[in-house]
Amino acid sequence: LPLGIFSEPVEARQPKTPDANLINDDFAPVTEDGRTFGTWDIAALWVGLVVCVPTWYLAGGLVELGMSWTQGIFTVFVGNLVCLVPVLLNAHPGTKYGIPFPVLARSCFGVMGAHVPSLLRGVVACGWFGIQTYVGGNSMMTITETLRGAPFSGRAIAGLGITPAALFFFGAFWLAQVLVLIRGMESIRA
Repeated sequence: LPLGIFSEPVEARQPKTPDANLINDDFAPVTEDGRTFGTWDIAALWVGLVVCVPTWYLAGGLVELGMSWTQGIFTVFVGNLVCLVPVLLNAHPGTKYGIPFPVLARSCFGVMGAHVPSLLRGVVACGWFGIQTYVGGNSMMTITETLRGAPFSGRAIAGLGITPAALFFFGAFWLAQVLVLIRGMESIRA
């Protein structure tokens, strides 16, 4: 392939005289022996990201708008493939050189300019975390209502628009996700 872009990983080196303002443990290059996610781990992560409850909500919403179920699933599949291409192009240099996105962004936007795409990426992640938490909490509440044989009652909390039961399950799902984050991504690997 041209320029060997998809060749084996390049060995990361620690900077010789790093500026303390530009590097910390999170920004330092990860050596090849420190990289614990392989091809199958990354593939499993991608499948986990695209085969999730909000994806089925989206496909179901498309069916509700008039598509057949096969059209809805196909549309979501194509959308995920379209997203996959820029995600892979963005992720490849980081996995090849062992550097995180904010460090990679410095090569395009400069040291100060790299804050903008990094912050935007963080805002999107927070939004997606909220969506996943809302859907996960609602799923937990629906399962609990089904098991108990009756829906939870209660008026919506003013300003929030959700019932106390929905708020409880939202909080429970939020806590479960935060515990995984605190323990680290390695905690979810088999």
